[in-house]
Amino acid sequence: MNHPLITVDGRTLMDRPLEPPNFVVDTLISQGLHILAGSPKVGKSWLALWLAVTVAKGEPVWNMTTKQGTTLYLCLEDSVLRIQNRLFEITEDAPDSVHFCTECALIGQGLEEQVDAFIAAHPDTMLVIIDTLQMIRPIHDATYANDYRDLSVLKRLADKHGIAILLIHHLRKEKAEDVFHRISGTTAISGAVDSSFTLVEEKRGSGRARLTCVGRDIEYRELELERSSENVWKLVSDSRTQPEQLEGQIVVLLSAFMS
Repeated sequence: MNHPLITVDGRTLMDRPLEPPNFVVDTLISQGLHILAGSPKVGKSWLALWLAVTVAKGEPVWNMTTKQGTTLYLCLEDSVLRIQNRLFEITEDAPDSVHFCTECALIGQGLEEQVDAFIAAHPDTMLVIIDTLQMIRPIHDATYANDYRDLSVLKRLADKHGIAILLIHHLRKEKAEDVFHRISGTTAISGAVDSSFTLVEEKRGSGRARLTCVGRDIEYRELELERSSENVWKLVSDSRTQPEQLEGQIVVLLSAFMS
């Protein structure tokens, strides 16, 4: 009780110049905490690797401009050899501004300090990808409070440095009318992040998938993707530029809005 609340009155707030959110990938991935969830072996890690390389190069992501900078990919379920083999498939020239790491500390046990140190050494860092979320979580019961606490640590870390942190996660097998309800864990996971993305194949092994996106700083959209022979997800259609793609999705839109 020795620390009074720090408030801002309505008039001062209304007079303050608006500061639009900064985007690492324009209209898609803003600075903050995000989660990409999909079924096992759907191609999440391939997408994460491609994003890390593309942002490091400053090249467009599906016709969306990127803010070039250093990227860090914590590929905690892979070996260096596997990452090297995948790099040879998706690109001919990986820049020295994309960094890979196969081991790191857990949340609250050194991870934050490791990220702080990396950003101190690379102050132009734009994007950190953690693959997967479960690999950096301490062992404890899967409760709402624990989920929210763990992700809040990562959210503060992203906001502190003005970067985007993308967590790779899993979907439950159970079907749901709203695909975001399939994200593994409690609803605290979706509630703590700034944006949620789900990658769902049309049919197992089809090479075609839908990336559904919802967030605080982005509009609801669905991207139809196709996996190339080089294991790069190519854009087929985007509901943001082709709104007719959302026809028949009223229930999903209402559910996302209410969430």
